[in-house]
This record gives sequence, structure tokens and C-alpha cells, in this order.
Amino acid sequence: MFQDALGVIWSESGFSALTWQHLVMLVVACILIYLAIGRKFEPLLLLPIAFGVLLANLPLANLMIGEVGGSQGGLLHYLYFGISKGIYPALIFLGIGSMTDFGPLISRPSSLFLGAGSQFGIVVAFVLANVLGFTPQEAASIGIIGGADGPTAIFTTARLAPYLLPAIAIAAYSYMALIPIIQPPLMRLLTTTKEKEVVMEQLREVSRLERICFPIAVTAFCVLLLPAVAPLIGMLMLGNLFRESGVVERLSSTAQNALLNTITIFLGLTVGATANAEKFLRPQTLLIIALGLTAFIFSTVGGLLIGKLMYKLTGGKVNPLIGSAGVSAVPMAARMSQQEGQRANPSNHLLMHAMGPNVAGVIGSAVAAGILMALFG
Repeated sequence: MFQDALGVIWSESGFSALTWQHLVMLVVACILIYLAIGRKFEPLLLLPIAFGVLLANLPLANLMIGEVGGSQGGLLHYLYFGISKGIYPALIFLGIGSMTDFGPLISRPSSLFLGAGSQFGIVVAFVLANVLGFTPQEAASIGIIGGADGPTAIFTTARLAPYLLPAIAIAAYSYMALIPIIQPPLMRLLTTTKEKEVVMEQLREVSRLERICFPIAVTAFCVLLLPAVAPLIGMLMLGNLFRESGVVERLSSTAQNALLNTITIFLGLTVGATANAEKFLRPQTLLIIALGLTAFIFSTVGGLLIGKLMYKLTGGKVNPLIGSAGVSAVPMAARMSQQEGQRANPSNHLLMHAMGPNVAGVIGSAVAAGILMALFG
């Protein structure tokens, strides 16, 4: 009787269904947890993603299973609606907008060129993915990883190739987290010591009127040009208007703190939970991750090359290092520009100058996503 009870318990436990694929994914989850906690690589994003991977690969937990025959679905299955319907990425943009100071971009509009140059990796990865046999929709979803913007990558993929979401989301957020490892070698390789040492002039003061008009004008222009990007640009600029208006401090505070933190948990957890062993451990996944890395590298290179061009055109007044901040990872990419600038010249302070291209990259990646959705959606 006792042995029968033990047999029943064993047969209904997850241990009986554990496969080598599950074990591999559990190791991946532990590595991601280590990177988040031990190395502090974007822990706010990486830790919930890693734990989602862990939960998704514990057999028979069924947290992502849908409703079958009237039975209750898993918890994460319902939370995942926020991704499949594009709700979480838009709300993340609302929080980002409420936290973001567009002053450096308004003060130096030429930063838009650096943000645009940093979308180069999207084009490179799109072309390579097409050559390798991916459909245009799949190639567009892979290419958008080069924007270094997790919410935009999720938003685009959910519309063009939702079955690729696990690999693309994990790649996008992992490369965002690994910016301190990926970008510095490229910055050192492509810029000279003289270029790195350039001290840029202080940015001009931006008026309150400019700050208020900016999100309104950008929303109207971008949404009229690319209606598909309205959820992202609209929420980004609404959050920024909350910040700059000065009359809704409570809304701004909620958007950039409580709301953003809550949505980050749900988004990270459900993104990680899509990476179950059956769907993730495929040769296609490794190819997508490799193409994503290629996209990210070429986006950084594109920004740096535009930075070097601006250095030449301005007679050495622009430090090319701020070009690498044109990717959309705010504010980590800008911090890398600051770090490398101070490494070459301890008295150099590039952070605010790099924030211009950095926030331009947020807009640029959303616009790039809108173009891809308009062409292939």
C-alpha cells in the first residue's frame, strides 16, 4: 500500500516527466539568474525573465497551458495576453516616457542622425535572415533586435511572427543586459584616442514650452506617417507629457514607478515562460540568437560611424563615442559612452550628450518597427 502511494506520487510529480531538454533549460535559467544577481546585468529585466524560464521548464506545472475542455488555464497563460495583445510593451513605453528627459535631444537635434544610424543593424539582420531562408515577416522580427529595445521587439514580433517570440524576446533582452560586454570593445576598436578625448560643449538650456510641445509634435508626425506605431509612440510621448507638464505629478510618479515596475514583472515573467524546452531548443533558435547578436553589433557600429562622420563635419566638436548610445537601451548605452570617454580622459563628461542619441534611438527603433509592420504586416 505504501509502495503504491509512493508510485502514484512519483508518477504525478514533475520528476517523472523531466527530460534532458528541461535540464538544459533549467541550467540556462540559472545562468540568467546569476547574470542578473551576480553580475547585475539589467536585473530588473533579466531576473523575472530568468525565473519565467525556470517556471516554464518545470514539467507538469502547466503554468502556460491554455483552457482545455473547460478546465482552468495556467496563471502565466492569462498574464501572457498582455504580450500577445501588445498591452505590456505599450505600458512599458508609458513608463519610459515619464522617466525620460528629451532635453538633450531637443537641445541638439542632430542626435537624431546618431539614433538613425544605430538602426543599421536592423537592416543588416533583415537581409541576412532573408538570405538564410526566413520569411520577410520573420526576418523583420529578427532584425528589430538590432534596435536594442525589448518592448519594441516584442510588439513587432507579436504581430508579424508570434511563434518566434521566445527566441527573439530572450535574445533582445539578453543583449540589452550584455551591453557592458558587447559595446566597449567595438567603441575602442572604431575610435581613436584623439576622438575619445574630445570634450563636448555644454548643451543649451531647453525651455519648458519646447519640452511640452515636443511630445505633441512627435506623436502627431510619427502616427500620421506610420499609424502602426501609434501604441508605442503614443504611450511614450504621453508619459513624457506627464513628466514635462508639471501639473500631473501623481500620474507621472505612478507611470514611472508603480505601473512600470508592475508591468516589468509581468512582461519579464511571461517572456521567460515562453521559452519552454520543446520550442526553444531548436537549431532555428540558435540561428535567431546569432542574427540578433549580429544586428546589435552592426547597430552599435552604425552609430559609431555616424559619430565619426559628425566628428569630421564639425571639426572635432562631436565625440564619436556618443554614437554608440544611439541604440535604444536607455540609459545603459549612454553610460557606456560616459565610461569609455572618462577612460580616455578622466575630465570628460559625456553622459548628457549621449542621452540625446540614446532617446533618439528609442524613437528610431519604434519608427523602424512601424516601417516593418507597414511593409510586412
